[in-house]
Amino acid sequence: MQSDGEMKTYYAERAEYYDAVYDMPERALDLAWLRRYLPQRLAGRKVLEVACGTGYWTQYLAPQAQRYLAIDAVAEPLALARQRQGVDKVEFRQADAYALPAEAAGFDAAFAGLWFSHVPKQRRDDFLAGLHGCLQTGAEVVFIDNSEMQCREHSVVEYDEAGNGYQMRPLRDGSRHRVLKNFPSETELRILLGRHGVSDMVFLRREHFWLLQYRLPDRH
Repeated sequence: MQSDGEMKTYYAERAEYYDAVYDMPERALDLAWLRRYLPQRLAGRKVLEVACGTGYWTQYLAPQAQRYLAIDAVAEPLALARQRQGVDKVEFRQADAYALPAEAAGFDAAFAGLWFSHVPKQRRDDFLAGLHGCLQTGAEVVFIDNSEMQCREHSVVEYDEAGNGYQMRPLRDGSRHRVLKNFPSETELRILLGRHGVSDMVFLRREHFWLLQYRLPDRH
């Protein structure tokens, strides 16, 4: 399994040009659809964004939210996120997605973009338990992530004993980094969420991205 330190180092060094992934012309239609769809799902809510990175999605979601807290474990992308237009009312916090801060409690919505694929399979339950523990009953949860189409650019080169996939990612300085990247199926996600009491979810698959949305059930 990849260490948290390795992942943080990779995204710290990539931060200044991370947004190039959103400039790829073949992704334009999917991204335009997501930019329309996502704000509608979270409008008027108190939103907790996990692993906000450079704030690409924050800038589209925050303006229509009632309250917005965006966290990321890495300082470099977080500094770029703070410079986005439309984030004046966003509370930014450097924090671990697996140990959410006290300020993350009481939200009625959560969002994570291109994060879940980096969660090791053996840590998924812990991540969801921690996230759900911060949210109100009936909270709306939305995840988006890359489809397997991304493997055309970065193929999965190995798997570990837990079934986690790994890509070798080059950076502009010529270095190469081993990055954990999973591509869960709809069935896999349904089984996972079922363990957390979620029986109703929506899974939408676009060409380059997938979207998962569900509401937290009553805890009683």
